[in-house]
Amino acid sequence: MQLGFVTAILADRSLEQVTKFAAEAGFECLEIMCWPRGKAERRYAGVTHLDVEGFSKGKAAEVREMLSGLGISISGLGYYPNPLAPDTKERQTYAAQLKKVIRAAELLEVPTVNTFVGRDWTKSVDDNWPLFRKVWPPLIRFAEDHGVRVGIENCPMLFSDDEWPGGKNLARSPVVWRRMFEEIPSQSFGLNFDPSHLLWQQMDYCGPLAEFSDRLFHVHAKDARIKWDDLAEVGVLATPLQWHEPKIPGLGEVSWSDFFAALTNAGYNGPVAIEVEDRAFEGALRDRQRALIQSKRFLEQFVS
Repeated sequence: MQLGFVTAILADRSLEQVTKFAAEAGFECLEIMCWPRGKAERRYAGVTHLDVEGFSKGKAAEVREMLSGLGISISGLGYYPNPLAPDTKERQTYAAQLKKVIRAAELLEVPTVNTFVGRDWTKSVDDNWPLFRKVWPPLIRFAEDHGVRVGIENCPMLFSDDEWPGGKNLARSPVVWRRMFEEIPSQSFGLNFDPSHLLWQQMDYCGPLAEFSDRLFHVHAKDARIKWDDLAEVGVLATPLQWHEPKIPGLGEVSWSDFFAALTNAGYNGPVAIEVEDRAFEGALRDRQRALIQSKRFLEQFVS
């Protein structure tokens, strides 16, 4: 496996600065954020370390040369909107950007683009499914045509009042993943697996790895801690950030030894990208960099 990180936590640094830090800290790869330039919609969104608007072969060659010169590879390109948003124009905007990211991945010879399936958060899974059937098969065919895989992160996107009650990403559980892959059996359609999202849903985050071993394209390393006293007060029907918090690996409740044992048993040997959303480390640049270095040191006992 290759240890890297998601670049969103270093939003105020250029791609060259991020890459130099990664090389100096001993990382192997980066998941590079590719949001369109503009105002962020939410925390950790709107980060543009790679602008894919008008991206060309020449620009791709420059980026590859810069990264390879520092010994860093790209584990994936990341863009995480809501492609099943209820507003048609909004959906179309997200799909158009996602296609640009896929084209950029092809030019960069990057195998994977990571994103969300999306969801109309006011409707049930079943009521979202007709739109899933309309939106996603063409996107996956587009990815196939460009030799790129799409890894869907399993985050429910159910944290704030505007995402309540259903969340803005269907792909939050094994029962939905099975349905997704039965509907679109393409080998270009898989998972960007984050164990923390199953943990706070109080689900098994190791067991599904064996069943979905052929769909594991990318892994996020993020931890989570359930605030049990708060949960006892508000219950699981409250917005989840009222009773749990994201943490860096090793400071939450994920059993990383069990998780990596399950990953290796599933035959996974791809990238593991540290994702920092821990508010205790969100302040100064040095704190965010320290979060990445501390996470790396912790995970190195499992990734060699």
